[in-house]
Amino acid sequence: MNLPDGVAMRPLTMNRDSRGSFTELFRDEWETGLSPVQWNAVSSEPGTLRGVHLHIRHDDYLTTLKGRACVGLRDLRRGSPTEGLSVLVELTEDPLAALLIPHGVAHGFYFPEPSLHLYAVTKYWDVDDELACHWADPDLGISWPAEPTIVSERDATAQSLAELLDELEPLQPLREPAPLVASS
Repeated sequence: MNLPDGVAMRPLTMNRDSRGSFTELFRDEWETGLSPVQWNAVSSEPGTLRGVHLHIRHDDYLTTLKGRACVGLRDLRRGSPTEGLSVLVELTEDPLAALLIPHGVAHGFYFPEPSLHLYAVTKYWDVDDELACHWADPDLGISWPAEPTIVSERDATAQSLAELLDELEPLQPLREPAPLVASS
């Protein structure tokens, strides 16, 4: 699968026995380029869509612990080798994988079933670090697997991608994508 430059999917090793499983989700030695400062747990009802959001300064590292998440991505970084690339990535509870999303890559999450995901961020949450565009804007190029039934008021009334790009323009250029270490 072709992912936006700097976006990485890291398979995680699930060590299983009769009790269940143990999985390391993050190790500093994996050289992800991330230094998380905040961890968040989010539960979502079936049919929920969260986003599409764009962070100007912080990167995300996330995994789905229960259920399934369909993550829509669109690279909005001017000059990125994958500028304009849109893709839909699926994260499931089995097998576990972690997804790294650098700032400048717009992302939204659709949950077709009850789900729990855990994510880390490299900067503390700040409303000024988050822009949004409407999840169904055809210019995003994201083919969601179904029509969401639960969308926040903010996401339901978000601006178009063109308006987001106009808002983003004075903030460009975003930092160069972090070098990516191959997943193990």
